[in-house]
Amino acid sequence: MDFKNLEEVIKFAMEKEKEAQEFYEDLSQKEAFAPNKETFKEFAAEEAKHYQLLEAFLKGERSLEDYEFKWIPDMKRVNYLVDIKYQKNMSYPDMLLLAAKREEKALALYGEMRDKAEDDELKKVMNMLCQEEAKHKSRLETLYDDFMAKQGD
Repeated sequence: MDFKNLEEVIKFAMEKEKEAQEFYEDLSQKEAFAPNKETFKEFAAEEAKHYQLLEAFLKGERSLEDYEFKWIPDMKRVNYLVDIKYQKNMSYPDMLLLAAKREEKALALYGEMRDKAEDDELKKVMNMLCQEEAKHKSRLETLYDDFMAKQGD
């Protein structure tokens, strides 16, 4: 990934956020249980917000001055799992692990991009994206833990 300027990086990130939104929309359509379906719809809406934030940033309509950066603890629940692929009739906990694994990879990608960035504004954008992906990963891992605890695991 060789980017020539900040605009190219943001457009790349926008594509990734759009892909993530479509992924969660797809999971919500495949999940039969209404509360679980709603969970995935919420994640799709979050990804759509990320896309809109990046788009506004690209257009100069928004800056990261009002964004609150804070540390998100990482449970690392999925970090040591092998990659998971969607399979028809996949269980809800497996869908959560699949989604968390995707968030882990997005977090790693944005972290790598941040570490390679020379532009301070780009580093801020990547930090914002890292934080958002870390929030999603943490929430998915927590949903997984809570679900498994209810099952007696």
